[in-house]
Amino acid sequence: MWRLHQYPLCPFSRKVRFAAAVKGIPVELVCEYPWERRDSFAALNPAGQTPVIQDGDLVLTDSAAICEYFEETVERTPLLGAGPEERAEARRLSAWFDQKFYAEVTAPLLGERMYKRMFAREAPDAGVVRNAARNAQGHLDYIDFLLDRRRWLAGPAFGLADIAAVAQISVADYLGGIEWDGHDAAQTWYSALKSRPTFRPMLDDRMEGLPPPLHYDKLDF
Repeated sequence: MWRLHQYPLCPFSRKVRFAAAVKGIPVELVCEYPWERRDSFAALNPAGQTPVIQDGDLVLTDSAAICEYFEETVERTPLLGAGPEERAEARRLSAWFDQKFYAEVTAPLLGERMYKRMFAREAPDAGVVRNAARNAQGHLDYIDFLLDRRRWLAGPAFGLADIAAVAQISVADYLGGIEWDGHDAAQTWYSALKSRPTFRPMLDDRMEGLPPPLHYDKLDF
């Protein structure tokens, strides 16, 4: 069985977990806080980042590489689309959320509301938090735009772009950085993903001492 080294609010680990669940791949979770810089973890991934997934001697790192590996080795439930255009769009949007959304929204919220509070024992910078929340609104506007034209983010079928997006958004939502008012299309899309049995286990995850907002794990929010 695959062993996934991760922590509850790592969005890239959530991406891998969701993709694995959709493809029916059993995964055992191993809690790893990368900022602890353990030597044994660095031996698995010199970059010192989660996720790392391991099956015997095979060790894979980087969420994009891991998901591509699953796509190439497990035929069940293709996640990249039916043709080259759909696959290109799925990869583009996955990178958008992995890189742009993470840099503008998830990473600042993790730094201010998780790391500073729980590990650095410092007060969060309210300005950084407000800016991340404003950035989140712009991303929700883009999701609304896409969903006005498509059934799912990258096209007619659920796929990797939706997985990458919901992984980032769910962490930002846990940290209180998402305001859903005025984003009906994005909210309906997110609610549909939250209701999936393959995603719901992640809504039960908690960082000890850091509870989510009351609406976080509710399907009707």
